[in-house]
Amino acid sequence: MDAQVTQNGELVTDLTKDDFIVTENNRRQELLYFGREAEPLSLLLLLDVSGSMRKYIEQIAGISRQALRRLHKGDRVSIMLFSKGTKVVLPFTDDLNAVADAIRAAAQDESMSPYTAINDALLDAAKYVDDKAGETGRRAILILTDNLGLNYKSPDPPVIDALYTADAVLSAIVVGRGEKPEAARADQRVNPDFTVPDVFKISEETGGEAVKANKAPSAFSEMIERIRMRYSLHYHTPENARPGFHAVRVELTPEAQRRYPYAIVRARKGYVLKQQ
Repeated sequence: MDAQVTQNGELVTDLTKDDFIVTENNRRQELLYFGREAEPLSLLLLLDVSGSMRKYIEQIAGISRQALRRLHKGDRVSIMLFSKGTKVVLPFTDDLNAVADAIRAAAQDESMSPYTAINDALLDAAKYVDDKAGETGRRAILILTDNLGLNYKSPDPPVIDALYTADAVLSAIVVGRGEKPEAARADQRVNPDFTVPDVFKISEETGGEAVKANKAPSAFSEMIERIRMRYSLHYHTPENARPGFHAVRVELTPEAQRRYPYAIVRARKGYVLKQQ
């Protein structure tokens, strides 16, 4: 499991192993490994190239080399573009110059549809991370989108399950007119086949964070740092654990809560144990 701790919006970076309590299915687990910077990161950048999103990709391309310097040796980045469908334009690599070049090229890519299917893209992203990220290290997906459009027969629960299965945390930068669905389209006609995208909810469920950004470049740079600076918490899967979903809770000890009374802990709410 990996976790982010903030207080008043700022990262809390001085916590130790003894400051965390991890429970699985309501049973406390012994932490066997704790770290914050040593664990390598596999990060998939999921870039929305529909409609007016290209200008925001151009904006982050301009500062991408600087932002990517926040990553560490051994970290790898991949890039997937999406609109109605998805396309991997860069497999996982530690060549950060190649990543910056691919982001710049993405802003000029006109091969994708002008429409948007966010949840379908997240399903593809989760599968790609599960297949290609490797067996070790942390896994994260960072989506840049306006959170607009409609999902057709692609509700949130299967997306969240896919991210749990991939052990991937979703974080989101929402730009343009994008808002939280309850604020943006509360008057939408109800149709069970169509659902409003909600990367805010999916990020929260998987332990990440979503921000509404007025300035895409600064948000991109800050989000890279916040993803990189999460804590890593390792424990053994309980003996005789059955395949399927296991609920996990990560929280601070009472002592840590006294030091940081307004702390917010973000961590995945569980994981999927695969059939052997």
